[in-house]
Amino acid sequence: MSKFLIDKYQSLEAYTPGEQPRDMKYVKLNTNESPYPASSGVIKAVSEEEVARLNLYPDPECRALKEKLAEYYGVGYENVFVSNGSDEILSFAFMAFCSEQNGAVFPNISYGFYKVYGDLYNVDYTQAPLNDDFTINVNDYINVNKTVVIANPNAPTGLSLSLDDIERIVSSNPENVVLIDEAYIDFGGKTCLELIKKYDNLLVVRTYSKSRSMAGARLGFAFASKELIDDLNRIKYSTNPYNINRLTLLAGAAAIDDHEYYTECCKKIAETRELAKGRLSQLGFEYLDSDSNFIFARTDRLGGGELYKRLKEQGVLVRHFSDPLISDYVRITVGTPGQMDILFEKTEKILERV
Repeated sequence: MSKFLIDKYQSLEAYTPGEQPRDMKYVKLNTNESPYPASSGVIKAVSEEEVARLNLYPDPECRALKEKLAEYYGVGYENVFVSNGSDEILSFAFMAFCSEQNGAVFPNISYGFYKVYGDLYNVDYTQAPLNDDFTINVNDYINVNKTVVIANPNAPTGLSLSLDDIERIVSSNPENVVLIDEAYIDFGGKTCLELIKKYDNLLVVRTYSKSRSMAGARLGFAFASKELIDDLNRIKYSTNPYNINRLTLLAGAAAIDDHEYYTECCKKIAETRELAKGRLSQLGFEYLDSDSNFIFARTDRLGGGELYKRLKEQGVLVRHFSDPLISDYVRITVGTPGQMDILFEKTEKILERV
């Protein structure tokens, strides 16, 4: 680091994205991207005509996209916020609703950016431990008098809370925001979206990166009461009002029009996931019963770090986390059936040698 970095950031531990190596061609099952391409409508929307208009700023209000989202999800226009990836919403939410005085609580095993934002914005946060079976202990979030942040399904476990449990958390914290990160909701869990009509402290966050095959476009969206959306807009217009580029806005709207295509893709991924669980069992793996587009798995025959390393040598990327609580596991993104065949072929050969 340089000598110019101010003191409070010198010890900041930044988020580590999933690796994107280019030294060889990999079967890429490490960053929870969709294995299926964007729809034809999205590709058409990003046309030469629109590329030629890149000299013009995009609509800072993102009106056309927000209207599509509001209509599709059955909420008011004033209940929708869009952003440069869902990570930007998380960042804005930590800025807007957390502080040294108004702290936050989130699971100790979850999306790594929660801790990063907590440190970046000097938030007095608590990391609640998961149960021994990696489920969330709902009681850790009841009447906590802090901003609550929960991924549902959780990552990297893929496990979900019930709607009843989420409502218990939201209703017990009326003076604090409850943020439910639904990045993976389209693969199996139950959305709590309807609860925003009942509770003014609920913020539901979504992304185009997983179920809509647009990780490279960087587009996120959120639903909440008008007052919470106004708060997020205050942060947006104080930092980067043109936060979504013209092409991404067009692609996002076109993806809503092609929702049947994406629904079918999610269905195929869920079916492949269930087949993969069976094959993992045949190889002697233990795994969590994921509702997401990934599986969290381990084997007694090889440590998680070593399995990750050997698979990478064989041209297959999975994700490994060094945290001692989960270091025995690897997180496997669900790919196409063909990609999963390669994964299991390489895994079987690796296990034969140990």
